[in-house]
Amino acid sequence: MIERLFRDELRVVNVGLEVFADSFDAAGGTVQRTDWRPPAGGDREIGAALASLINHPAVEQANGRAFVAYLDAQPVLQGIGTARHDIPGMGERMILHAGPPVAWEDMCGPMQGAVTGAILLEGWADDADGARTLAASGGIVFEPNHHHACVGPMAGVTSPSMPVWIVREAEHGRTTHCNLNEGLGKVLRMGAYDPDVLKRLRWMADVLAPTLKGALERHDGLPLKPLMAQALHMGDEVHNRNVAASSLLLRALLPALLESGAPQARIAETVRFITGNDHFFLNLSMAACKAMLDAAHGVPGSSLVTAMARNGVEFGIRVSGTGDEWFTTQAPRVRGLFFAGYSVDDAAPDLGDSAITETAGIGGFAMAASPAIVKFVGGSAADALGATAEMGHITLGRNPAWTLPVLDFQGTPAGIDVRKCVDTGIAPVINTGIAHREAGVGQIGAGVTRAPLACMEQAVTALARQI
Repeated sequence: MIERLFRDELRVVNVGLEVFADSFDAAGGTVQRTDWRPPAGGDREIGAALASLINHPAVEQANGRAFVAYLDAQPVLQGIGTARHDIPGMGERMILHAGPPVAWEDMCGPMQGAVTGAILLEGWADDADGARTLAASGGIVFEPNHHHACVGPMAGVTSPSMPVWIVREAEHGRTTHCNLNEGLGKVLRMGAYDPDVLKRLRWMADVLAPTLKGALERHDGLPLKPLMAQALHMGDEVHNRNVAASSLLLRALLPALLESGAPQARIAETVRFITGNDHFFLNLSMAACKAMLDAAHGVPGSSLVTAMARNGVEFGIRVSGTGDEWFTTQAPRVRGLFFAGYSVDDAAPDLGDSAITETAGIGGFAMAASPAIVKFVGGSAADALGATAEMGHITLGRNPAWTLPVLDFQGTPAGIDVRKCVDTGIAPVINTGIAHREAGVGQIGAGVTRAPLACMEQAVTALARQI
């Protein structure tokens, strides 16, 4: 037996330190390298917390309940309202923002720019200097969108007069909200606030929202999950690519628009704006995903992630079984494709509530449905397939309502489990826009990033203390 070992070709699977594999290579052996690391980088306390949760009956049962609630949720577009009247707890001198809580003085450049623009839009100040002075004075209350059944892309700034989508979750009766998408480039959500940005926002409030509202009043609610499923079959991943979803939405609304009695000129303006904005559906996708995840939130013992959000300073997650606590760490940089003249040195750290799409199993988790997305965020078609396959290792299951043709119509991987993230070292993938680090500039690119595992490790430790 020993003689055969030395006589035959040496084939080795190396787990762990690369130096061992290098030695076998040098000896002429065949080495299969396995990229393995101990959970939590070998941290004993986190490792012990993780071990206490793996296969724990209470956690498994809680995850089963939370995941079924997520799968059963049915988000329906109910209408359009205004933030001050329809967002719960929205104060008259309040501005909501993306990500976990952050004070004005700690906000990143694009978020401060978006806040400045919102203050000007509301008429609370006459110029940018006055808006910044008011924001710093304590005269404005800043709170996360997620604290008010709301989400917002990038800076996510929502102020009282803004029109918002109203999405009702039909199974449980909850509602979620999101503002309307402005398009790409120099827009408020990217931190721009020049007169053109404010003019567009006023037109959206005065023309776009009332026209769409009139059409929606002729609908008995528009179910969003089937529309998103169809968009996945047409090449969207329904986060950074919404070409099909935006078209399908317009197709569903167009008859009601024509029958609504709105002036023809307003209908034409509305249709022209939507057809010129491939990202128009994004904000509805976000509100739908939040509705589904809110249905799964608050199940004691569950390790299911129900929100991932970034404010340009911190990245934060919420977990079903730990209530409204945020687990935060420094927001990462985004690698990707930059517009001409810009580079990573110009970019703000990761920003926005739009990672709610990945949290729900689309976006980066569904990139296999959208190989064309790599033209916008970078990488290759193989990377898109690989990202979806990898996410299957950190999720509780698959969503049969959202299937992927290229993977023989498997459901998208869904239900991020903090235990699996910490155990495998695999971080959730997110594709996202990139804003300039300074206020007033706007979007400079798009790319791919990962949720920091430090958030997951904190959540594992907190959950272990409860169980």
